[in-house]
Amino acid sequence: MEKVLSTIDSRCGLHCTGCEYKKSCGCGGCIETNGHPFHGECPVAICCQNKGIVHCGECPDIPCDLLTQYSCDPEHGDTPHGARIEQCKRWKAEKSCE
Repeated sequence: MEKVLSTIDSRCGLHCTGCEYKKSCGCGGCIETNGHPFHGECPVAICCQNKGIVHCGECPDIPCDLLTQYSCDPEHGDTPHGARIEQCKRWKAEKSCE
């Protein structure tokens, strides 16, 4: 049986595929726009780019304060809290199994 890998579609672990903002706000995603999705510059994406990594799961500092703040923000964060962090860890684990 062939293993299906998840698509890395953001730097922070948020799944952009199927996101309502992609269409309604014309969001190009943080990877495709070099860290400038629909809401302007994303500090998480810029941090990854500056470190030369694809996503936060490749960073030795995961979970850093910045990613934790984004993932656990009460208004705009993940449900459940920390979901982006866990997704980044899964992406890293999948890459190491290739």
